[in-house]
Amino acid sequence: MADTIKFTDEEQEQILTLRRDVSEILTRLGQLGIEKKKRMTELETFENQLLEKHGELAEKEQELFSSLNEKYGDGSYDPDTGVFTPQVEDSTEESE
Repeated sequence: MADTIKFTDEEQEQILTLRRDVSEILTRLGQLGIEKKKRMTELETFENQLLEKHGELAEKEQELFSSLNEKYGDGSYDPDTGVFTPQVEDSTEESE
C-alpha cells in the first residue's frame, strides 16, 4: 500500500474554497436558468397578447375601410390633410 500524504492546511483551504466557488456558480446558474425561463414565458405571453390585439385592430381596420368604400367608393385618403379623393372611373370602360 502506498504511503499517505496529508495536504497542508493551506492546500486544504484552497480545495474547500474552490469547491465552494464551483458550488456557488452552479447554484447561480440554476437560479439564472429558472429566472430566464420565467421571463421568457412572460415575454411570450406578452407577445401573444400583442399579436392578438394586432389581429383585432387589423380586422377593425378592414371593416372600417370596407364601410368607407361602400359609402364613398374607391379612392385615396390623405391622413395628413383628411381629404378623400374619389377614383375617377375610365369612361371608355363604361362604353364598351
